[in-house]
Amino acid sequence: MALKKINTVLAAAFVLFILWFGTEYILSPETTAPGYGLPSRPSGDGDGFLIIKGIRDVVLALVLGILLVTGHRRALGWVLLVEALAAYGDMTNVLAHHGSVATALGVHALTATLMVVNGLLMMRETRKAAAASAAPAPQPA
Repeated sequence: MALKKINTVLAAAFVLFILWFGTEYILSPETTAPGYGLPSRPSGDGDGFLIIKGIRDVVLALVLGILLVTGHRRALGWVLLVEALAAYGDMTNVLAHHGSVATALGVHALTATLMVVNGLLMMRETRKAAAASAAPAPQPA
């Protein structure tokens, strides 16, 4: 399978997964929160904070989706690399608050690492085009 096709499938999967997960946090924070990996839900009315996470995830997915649909593949590679920091941040948050190590590593770290791999593959796919556009144009004689 061609690298471009693999990259496209992986990026589309990230868009759909992050969009789905973010939407779940917005629509049903009380049932989605346990899957994040923290040991307990916020006491009182903590749904607002959980909805913030959902909004963040939806926005991250939309940025990836727009770059994918518009064909800005090199920018998509860079954004995948940067957005992986959010998933690594989620992993760090779960570990720092004595949450589930399995969820921290199996969900957040795995997602972040796959995003980094997809971002690097996207950069590899587009490096020839980037080099060609950076080379000076031949001057007429």
